[in-house]
Amino acid sequence: MATLLRKIGLIRLHNRDTEDPKHHHNHRGGGGQQSASLRGKGGAKSGGHKQPQQHPPGGAGDASPGPGKGKGKRAAELAPRDKPPQPAAGAAGAAGAGGPRERAAGARAGPGPAAAAAAAAAAAGGGSLVPAARQQHCTQVRSRRLMKELQDIARLSDRFISVELVDESLFDWNVKLHQVDKDSVLWQDMKETNTEFILLNLTFPDNFPFSPPFMRVLSPRLENGYVLDGGAICMELLTPRGWSSAYTVEAVMRQFAASLVKGQGRICRKAGKSKKSFSRKEAEATFKSLVKTHEKYGWVTPPVSDG
Repeated sequence: MATLLRKIGLIRLHNRDTEDPKHHHNHRGGGGQQSASLRGKGGAKSGGHKQPQQHPPGGAGDASPGPGKGKGKRAAELAPRDKPPQPAAGAAGAAGAGGPRERAAGARAGPGPAAAAAAAAAAAGGGSLVPAARQQHCTQVRSRRLMKELQDIARLSDRFISVELVDESLFDWNVKLHQVDKDSVLWQDMKETNTEFILLNLTFPDNFPFSPPFMRVLSPRLENGYVLDGGAICMELLTPRGWSSAYTVEAVMRQFAASLVKGQGRICRKAGKSKKSFSRKEAEATFKSLVKTHEKYGWVTPPVSDG
């Protein structure tokens, strides 16, 4: 009986293949599996137990009726949809991901526009954007402070000092000291030599008022009074150690006038030396030397009786 059923199944399969040209076209791909499926069904009827159905992978060549054909077609339709999308080689190279080829392509393409713009800005700003912004902030602080200082000096009622800008620079001042203690010998020297003022030069560093200005005497040529070679001035408050941002130019000049009198400063009247002008280079060298000396040995605090 089982042999008769197999023959009937083979005859039906042969007639169907010869009648349906589409099925005949796919006969090579799925005929073997279909015959095996029919033989399995026949064996199941004859043997009295069910065998698991075997579907060809993909289901494209299955021409046998039943649920196997529908499942095979749906699996074939859904297979390409379930594949994850593959990133483009250019995007993978730009992000530094992907295989060696993608990374090599990204390296040849060079940095992106944002990275290139940041590198150009850093190069233009001296290698970093933070120092440039900090320098701009310090310049604004220095300018505002010096403008206020000029306004305060212009309002002085006793005309103690006056200011002239050097080459219209806000950071380079020539300051005229018009008054000293009228009981001092220095005041007598100014009267006898018709000296109307003592001229000083102040230059303000980039981080002023947090660092002191450099101050030196220009004229007349003075002796003693804590005025050294080149017109350098020996005052602790003009050093980084003794300076405070609360000091104003007016306060510094008043302290200098007091130190001139205290140090017995005089106008030089020696022939050949009195007309010799002070040198900025010499003043800077002298000031650096005295700062090192006082940092090593300390500053002498005057007694209270000296004022």
